[in-house]
Amino acid sequence: MGRAQFVVRRTLQLIVTLWAIATALFLLFRSMPGDPTTYVVDPSLSGEARDRLIESYGLNEPLYVQYLIYMQDVATLSFGQSFHSNRTVRDIILLYLPRTLLLMLTAFFFAYLIGITVGIVAGWRRGGDFEKRSVLVALVARSFPDFWVGLVVLWVLGAWLDVIPMSGMRSAGVQYESFFDLELWLDTLWHLVAPAAVLGFYLMGYPLLLMRNSMLEVLSQDFIEVCEARGLKERSIMFKHAARNALLPVVTAGAVALGYAVGGSVLIETVFGWPGMGREMVNAVLRRDFPVAQGTFLVFAATVVFMNFLADLAYGFLDPRVTYD
Repeated sequence: MGRAQFVVRRTLQLIVTLWAIATALFLLFRSMPGDPTTYVVDPSLSGEARDRLIESYGLNEPLYVQYLIYMQDVATLSFGQSFHSNRTVRDIILLYLPRTLLLMLTAFFFAYLIGITVGIVAGWRRGGDFEKRSVLVALVARSFPDFWVGLVVLWVLGAWLDVIPMSGMRSAGVQYESFFDLELWLDTLWHLVAPAAVLGFYLMGYPLLLMRNSMLEVLSQDFIEVCEARGLKERSIMFKHAARNALLPVVTAGAVALGYAVGGSVLIETVFGWPGMGREMVNAVLRRDFPVAQGTFLVFAATVVFMNFLADLAYGFLDPRVTYD
């Protein structure tokens, strides 16, 4: 199978996977106990007004008709209309998604920058104290749940020492002149540090261990001995030759990890009160706002699926030894 055929096949699999996820979400929320109209319709409304409101949301239609309307909304990327705010779900996602990406990408960038660098040095200095301490830190980072670490950080640094804000993205009651106001961004950065650091600490363990193991494998190959015999400097061998060849599995695994990091924002955003899409998804589920819950779930799932798709493609392009069977 050629590369073009592989891309076409994976693209078709991607489409079918997203359709299956969208269908599962529709059935899941429709099977939830409770009547969603009780969260939407004011009990003081007359029966006729209540029926008109329910009809405007399409909740009076048979299930298969609701499904067809839902799939049409998914195909057009409007994702329907919120029961709670009467806004399109697309507008809600566009409002909250950049906030989630700001948190997730900041944490992911520093986690992989530090994790890869430490992993390179740990693999180079195998058997030494630095490697042992690095592996211990990585295992601790992956062992403690990020939401538990977040609660501890809030309790110690927020409630006790009062050096970090307890929740939110900006200080309450403060008005800024424009979006490009320096004080606005400094305030946002101050609120961003704690949740990004907690999530980054959790994410750091994976690239650290993966890079270390990949370095150990590369360092056992003959070309490293050739580099040493040529008299190259240790730093040059470690970073220019060994690390470059060891990066391939980390890069491809990083694409998958990024998808899961974005999809796993729910707990961190809830603990730190970060007004992102994960927190909005939780609120939508609690108030039975089906369109918003379905839309946000689908965006998170699509991110994971799409990043897996990119990882498959990247591995084939970066490693010419890969065959498309």
